[in-house]
Amino acid sequence: MPIYVYELCEGDCKVCGGCFEIRHAIKREPLTNCPLCKKAVRKVIASVNTPKLTKPLSVSEAKNAGFSVWKKTGKGEYERE
Repeated sequence: MPIYVYELCEGDCKVCGGCFEIRHAIKREPLTNCPLCKKAVRKVIASVNTPKLTKPLSVSEAKNAGFSVWKKTGKGEYERE
């Protein structure tokens, strides 16, 4: 389930801090009121956690990481390095 961020539409709150995160199903309707202070809230578009793109691993780095490295020897044939 994804994590959604909500903030108060107006003012601040000592109970929820004016902003909170909650996990719920994608198909569930967005919250309209804070579950703690019952004030009106809106969903905030937050950053997405994606893996960083890095350079491809070399053969020695892959072996050191515990992966098996295979070399293509023919059509549909591979051999372990």
